[in-house]
Amino acid sequence: MKYLSVTDIAKMWNLSERSVRNYCALGKIDGAFLTGKTWNIPENAQKPERINKKSTNFVTLLDVLVAEKNAKLSGGIYHKVQIELTYNSNHIEGSSLTHDQTRYIFETNSIGIDGGFLKVDDIVETTNHFKCIDLIIETAKKPITEVLIKELHRTLKNGTTDARQSWFVVGDYKKIPNTVGDMLTTSPEEVSQKMKELLLEYNAKKDKSFDDLLDFHYNFECIHPFQDGNGRIGRLLLFKECLKYNIVPFIIDDDLKLLYYRGLKEWKNERGYLRDTCLFAQDKFKVWLDYFKIKY
Repeated sequence: MKYLSVTDIAKMWNLSERSVRNYCALGKIDGAFLTGKTWNIPENAQKPERINKKSTNFVTLLDVLVAEKNAKLSGGIYHKVQIELTYNSNHIEGSSLTHDQTRYIFETNSIGIDGGFLKVDDIVETTNHFKCIDLIIETAKKPITEVLIKELHRTLKNGTTDARQSWFVVGDYKKIPNTVGDMLTTSPEEVSQKMKELLLEYNAKKDKSFDDLLDFHYNFECIHPFQDGNGRIGRLLLFKECLKYNIVPFIIDDDLKLLYYRGLKEWKNERGYLRDTCLFAQDKFKVWLDYFKIKY
């Protein structure tokens, strides 16, 4: 059988090359397969119906992320999410890596240093965070469990300096009391019970609203179950739940960091601060969804 390139098929079907690649990544073209980064498409392949055709069974963001992840597709929304979520979530926690360095690590699995130095832990946690995103995509439709939460922490902190400390537990709850800014958190002795209660209450709600997700995030951060990494784990879980319930996700960037912290601090008194901050971040994410023609 003769195989054609994306360029050839795009001309034949009067589509953009991006659309053809998306169809391939989503498994919409029978017999198409990758050789390296090049799609090979049977010359007699049938043109799929348009992805954005009106239907109650439209392709969700999660569908696209799963397809692009499995196809190792470069330049799509999966690629974008990996870089933006990893860079911004790590940056909030003090990572010294730039956006370009984060992107370079994801794209090449290497790092170049030009006149300066980088913390090894920042590099390790960046590569680990990429794996965490893969994990939340793979488990997006499943309930949040303690097993999943601990696996995310184990994945994030594996191979770091913290992991070599006797007082630091990788993949399990904290041993030493900690704080968030000037806020006290749940004591180590009570964390396990508090996490069970939080998950029982949250998972009992059948239809999750946007506020339900934010309330879970607030309570998770108040418990602060791990010695370190709580903010990143909490934001990963938020992203996962948005995917599960087909809610447009959001990424907290530098411009929104202080508003995000204020929103968490004031959540019990005034929900509007955190809600409005996250809704604004949602609007930024919608720009990417529009660009990649993903319905929401």
